[in-house]
Amino acid sequence: MRTVLVTGPGGAGRTTVAAATALAAARRGARTLLLSADREDFADRLPGDQDVPGLDVVRIDSAAHFRGELLALQDRATTALELLGAGRLDDEELTELPGAEQLALLRAVREAAAGGHDLVVVDMPPVHQSIAALALPGQLRRYLRRLLPPERQAARSLRPVLAQLAGVPMPAQWLYETAARWDAELAAAEAVFRDPATTVRLVAEPGAAGVAALRTARLGLALHEITPDAVIANRVLPTGSADRFLAALSGHQQCALKELAEEFEGVPLYEVAHLGRDPRGPDGLDDLDGLDEPVAGSGPWSEDAGACAPAPAWRVEDRLADDGVLVWHLPLPGADRDRLGLVRRGDELLLTAGPFRRIAPLPSALRRCTVSGAGLTDGVLRIRFTPDPDLWPRTS
Repeated sequence: MRTVLVTGPGGAGRTTVAAATALAAARRGARTLLLSADREDFADRLPGDQDVPGLDVVRIDSAAHFRGELLALQDRATTALELLGAGRLDDEELTELPGAEQLALLRAVREAAAGGHDLVVVDMPPVHQSIAALALPGQLRRYLRRLLPPERQAARSLRPVLAQLAGVPMPAQWLYETAARWDAELAAAEAVFRDPATTVRLVAEPGAAGVAALRTARLGLALHEITPDAVIANRVLPTGSADRFLAALSGHQQCALKELAEEFEGVPLYEVAHLGRDPRGPDGLDDLDGLDEPVAGSGPWSEDAGACAPAPAWRVEDRLADDGVLVWHLPLPGADRDRLGLVRRGDELLLTAGPFRRIAPLPSALRRCTVSGAGLTDGVLRIRFTPDPDLWPRTS
């Protein structure tokens, strides 16, 4: 199964591109699912499954997901809440909180992976929120392991005795069971995002703001070892207009397209012509298909449009024999030396790149080393590690 995640700056046409991709795939005979969190004009903008055979369309309802999860948690914690004298919350008084959309997205993606479709196209939130969503499963699993270590469950048979000795109530079994369920669901969502068959497709209008947004997005994706499989320049104006105003706008777009081609060298770049209107429904989306020849590849609406090389892997180079160090290579295209931050914390590296942050576990060999330096060259961060003599295996 293929999964295509479509994102880009707000207002760039993410929903339209995602819908066109899903529609084209279904008409080629692929069993296709389109997931969207778009709350405005959902029925008019997207094709419905009653219109196109082989296409299922699902709107992610984050409000309903939030209410369902909170009420289920309340039911499982009834005893503990009653001991605290807490009043129950009713369905009609619940309003979703910030972060509910990302959690609903994770659930939808996880369930879609088991749905039996050939292709799942996800209309993601704006790019910064999408990058946060891609990182969220790993972050939440880390928090759960720190707050409720799984090994603590081994002592559940001793909890009544420990509670009497300590004089305080021990964590209830339902809490560990809930944490284990959440961890399993997050792991399933993380597996979908990490699957080589899952790709990210960037959409933007060609212009200074669009180029800047995608440049930043590329860095955020690289921080999580993801390379976009395609860049789609949406609403491209025709060149050679006799109207001076349109000619000037087109000229600016052509400059932006050149920047995108240079910035994303090696990633397929597609141009989608401006229709002069907002395409809605299957008929409007069909008007997009074939209007403009792609720069490379088989067309912007193909699920295989981004047949580019996988993301450069983070790798450890062994230079012990020559320099006495191990070097961790982290490709971060577009990174700025002045906006990079590195902090070693135990067996983890806290890495900041521009507005993004990731807490990455160190490879096993580097955990027995100390950081001895770092440098950024040609878009690759190289961190040098020197073996700790107290931890490194000794040779006789």
